[in-house]
Formats: sequence, structure tokens, C-alpha cells
Amino acid sequence: MADSTPHFPGRAPIDAYGDGGFRFAQMSHKGSVLFLPSGVYAWDVARADETQPHDFARVFESAETIEFVIFGTGSEFALPSKEIRSAFSTAGVGLEPMDTGAAARTYNVLLAEGRAVAAALIAVDDPI
Repeated sequence: MADSTPHFPGRAPIDAYGDGGFRFAQMSHKGSVLFLPSGVYAWDVARADETQPHDFARVFESAETIEFVIFGTGSEFALPSKEIRSAFSTAGVGLEPMDTGAAARTYNVLLAEGRAVAAALIAVDDPI
């Protein structure tokens, strides 16, 4: 069965972030997002400290195409829980947490380099 989740089908750099969302590919999205090799998806996560391994299910489904994930933890850096770090290790995918601003900038650089990178970004209200 085909995935019917609304998403942008492709890889796109992040044009801007803040005001509770992101701009990419001449589109905007309110809320958190996953940038995966298969596309950009809405991500129902608002706080890093409430994130569970199951929140990364779509990432783990794409593990064979991802070397590592940049995890934008919000306005401030937050270390992911032991359970999340263990789930990433089990999936064979690296995890690089950083605040969302740094994550968006880092993702763009690595995407431009053609790296097998993905990003899980929690939306922030910081100015764009």
C-alpha cells in the first residue's frame, strides 16, 4: 500500500526556520519536520525531552539510505534519552543532536555536499 502521508517528495534545503515552522522548496510548514531522502514530512513532535524512539519510526524505515540524522532539539541543545540513542545505535544510524538553528544550517551544508544525511527538526519560535 502506498504511503498517503502528505509530504514534499524529494530532498530540499531549508530556506528559513522560526515562527513555529520551516520554509523549503518555495513552501512553508508550521510545526516540526523530518527531512529524509524520500522527502520532507510533518513530524508530530514539539519537545525534545518528550521524544520517544517510536517518534523516529519513519527515520528507522529509511535507515539503509541514511548515514546519520541531525536532530534539531529546539531553541536549546538537549541530549536525547538513552532509549533514543540506543534505538539509533541498533538501527545503525548515527545521531547528532544540536539546537534547531545549528541543525538546519548543518543539514544544508551536508545536503549540498551530497552526504547521506537526514534531519529531524523541532520547530522553534526564534525569528527567521
